[in-house]
Amino acid sequence: MEYKDYYKLLGVERSASEAEIKAAYRKRAKQYHPDRNTEAGAEDKFKDLSEAYEVLRDPEKRAAYDQLGANWKSGQQFRPPPGWEGGADFGSMGGDFSDFFQTLFGGGFADMGGAGFGGRGGRPQKGADQQAELTVSLQDAFAGSERVLRLSGGNGDKQVKVRIPAGIRDGQKIRLSGQGSTGPAGSGNLILTIRIAGSTQFKLDGGDVRSTVSVTPWQAAEGAKVPVQTLGGTINLSIPAGARSGQVLRLRGRGLPAHGGQAAGDQHVELRIVTPPIETDEDRAAYAAFAEHFADFKPAA
Repeated sequence: MEYKDYYKLLGVERSASEAEIKAAYRKRAKQYHPDRNTEAGAEDKFKDLSEAYEVLRDPEKRAAYDQLGANWKSGQQFRPPPGWEGGADFGSMGGDFSDFFQTLFGGGFADMGGAGFGGRGGRPQKGADQQAELTVSLQDAFAGSERVLRLSGGNGDKQVKVRIPAGIRDGQKIRLSGQGSTGPAGSGNLILTIRIAGSTQFKLDGGDVRSTVSVTPWQAAEGAKVPVQTLGGTINLSIPAGARSGQVLRLRGRGLPAHGGQAAGDQHVELRIVTPPIETDEDRAAYAAFAEHFADFKPAA
């Protein structure tokens, strides 16, 4: 087991006053607090600082720790001296302190007082993450948008802005740091699962969208350009000559934009050949002439 130099961890002299110890802890704890510092090792550093403050803020624990003397250095292999009684009066309070702390004092956190980084019952813990769903329109998922959520908590209601990134897929998540439950070591996160609402014009299929367009028999036979609605606006779609009803044409990159490592989606347009209605004798005569002209035509099975 390694010896921990609590004075060195807090950056104070062994003769430091209670006020100096408290000030040093607050300064360093803010620097390495998990809500403020996401660098590797920051959370472990914060835990070490909290452990050091737990000992040095308490006159009895500090006095017991000082009995070990000033000649120990951090990282040295440590065994309590024969007859060590330092932890006898502190009891076992649970928690997950280092082996060094538990050997000396029995483990656990006491009340951290006004320091603002702790509580009873173990090492300071962040509040729990919370889960929720947020439904957005397909157009918002395509172009991106900003939403304002009203969150209710112990301190009353508050409004939080949420940025919906362009190209987000159904089921993907957005993490709102610090907007979850509140705990002694900070608040957890709010994890929003995005749900994309249905559309009357488009059917969503991952990053792709599917739609239909109506064409006349002569447009399908001869080929034509027809207007088609996409998520980004109306474009002219080239219908190839001899197109068939149910044929699907692909518009590359006209689905949801690239996002989160996923490529841009496509739009798949299904052709639906629509015949004009018969409303007059002239209409009926036109169909009769058409049928006579193509009397030898046999539809494919």
